[in-house]
Amino acid sequence: MDFKKVLAANTTQTRDMAHYEKEAGSVYAAINIIARRANQISVEIKEELNRKLEEFATQQDNLEEIFENREQIEISRFYERLPKASAIAIKEFEDGRVSFRVPEEQ
Repeated sequence: MDFKKVLAANTTQTRDMAHYEKEAGSVYAAINIIARRANQISVEIKEELNRKLEEFATQQDNLEEIFENREQIEISRFYERLPKASAIAIKEFEDGRVSFRVPEEQ
């Protein structure tokens, strides 16, 4: 997932819950779908951040290395500025980019 192109809001917004009810059948189902997608997104972000920070991992801690890792600091700042995973999941749900299915009762 390309997080640079995410257009989700960084701040809290008021939402129309009737829209979610139409999409998923009930508000609770919509919230469940959004929560599951938010968990998936947060795992993706965490894995990507860990892959990028592995390059800077060392066995020894030097005082010099702490001050020289400006790249590591910039990477961390980028991920801190990203919208929350829940905001990204809500935006995807509103745009219709989240697919879900309801299991049939037997």
